[in-house]
Parts: sequence; C-alpha cells; structure tokens
Amino acid sequence: MKMKIFDIIPLKSIVIVSLAFVFLGIPGEAKAQSTNGVTLHLDNKQQSMVTIASLTAKGDLGNLETALNGGLDAGLTINEIKEVMVHLYAYCGFPRSLRGLRTFIKVLDERKAKGIEDNPGAEASPIVDTRPKYDRGKENLETLVQRKLDGPKADYAQFAPVIEVFLKEHLFADIFERDVLNYQQRELVTVSVLTTIGDVEPMLRSHMNICLIQGFTPGQLEKLLQVLEKNVDESKIKSAREVLNELIQSKD
Repeated sequence: MKMKIFDIIPLKSIVIVSLAFVFLGIPGEAKAQSTNGVTLHLDNKQQSMVTIASLTAKGDLGNLETALNGGLDAGLTINEIKEVMVHLYAYCGFPRSLRGLRTFIKVLDERKAKGIEDNPGAEASPIVDTRPKYDRGKENLETLVQRKLDGPKADYAQFAPVIEVFLKEHLFADIFERDVLNYQQRELVTVSVLTTIGDVEPMLRSHMNICLIQGFTPGQLEKLLQVLEKNVDESKIKSAREVLNELIQSKD
C-alpha cells in the first residue's frame, strides 16, 4: 500500500515551514527547495494551470489572455490548456468555459500571426472500456480517494438520485477518464476553481484532501493559494487557507 505523505512527516510542520517562506519574503528559488524531501513548490506549468483555471472561472478575460500566453510559453500544450477549460465547466459552468475557449482561440490566432508555432500536444486516447459508465466513474472516484465507496449514499444522492448518476457517469467517467490531464492536474484545476468561486468549503475540503491523497504536499497547496491570491478576493483566499489548516489539523 502506498504511504501517504502525512504518514511520514507531520502535515502541520510542513505547512508551517511553507508559510514561513512566505512571511519572511524568501525568493522564489529558495521556496522551490524541499524540507526533508517534501516538495513545497509548484512548477511553472502547474502554476500556469492554476492561474488559467482561476481566471477562466472568474471570467477575467483580459488577464486570461496574458495567462494563456504565459502558459504556452511555460510549455503547456494547446490540448492541455483546452482540457483545463473543458474540465472546469463541471465546477463553474459552460458559460465561463466557452468564453475561456473563445479567448484561447483569439490568443492562438494572434500568436500564429506573429509566427509562433505552439505545440498541439497529445489528443485524448479513445475509451475502450465497455463497462457501464457508472461503474467506471465509481472506480475512478475510488482511485482518487483511495478507498471503496460502498457505504450509504450521501444525503444529496438520496434526495436527488439522478445527480449521483450524473456525477459518476459524466464527471468521473466522461471527464476524468480522459488522459490529456492526469488526476493530479485535474485536482489542481478543481481546487483552483472552487477557491475562486468561493462559498463551497465542504467541496473545497474534499478536493484538497484528494490532492493530498494524490501526492501533493500541504506546502504545494499553500503555494497554489499564493498563486491565486494575485487574482482572487482576499476573503476567498482566507477561507481556503482556513479549510486547508483545518484539514491538516484533522490529520494530526
């Protein structure tokens, strides 16, 4: 069984070290170091994904253009960025996603006119699994949370059973099965969007926890919030930090 990071080093200690970097104003290169082998940073591509997801969810199209250029320059492929925008619609809606995609088309056209040839990247592999989508989605979710989900259904699923079907068949099968982005990248996008829209603390806690399960460190989640605070309301960042701190304390 794969050992989780909080089984090795106390989570609270990791976050305290990470926060110390922030408050002491240590340069970016220093913040990229690790503590006892635990990574405290996000690379340029990951930070670009965070920013692109947030600005798309927020509908800040002017700053999104800058972020899209930055993401491409950082090495994100066209298909990776498209997949970010496809993924996030499940959390902030089609309108934001579609406007983001149209902004991306504009950016690509402008770059092409300047002679910049961006890497299209890999397309999603065909799905060959013929099992019912509900079963595939349930299995994907169990892989994300690393436990079986055979207990009583959540209250919302009992109240409106069809939404449980949509979640398993569409979100966790149709979307999460696509291999353009891996699980870590999809959760990075999800936490970025949930933090940006705000007032969804239970869902944010769940997805921050999945990030930890999928191998992110608390320091990396703090770095995610540092990236977001450039464009997201201070109250939402504060709320997200409270969720992260409470999650960490629950692991002690």
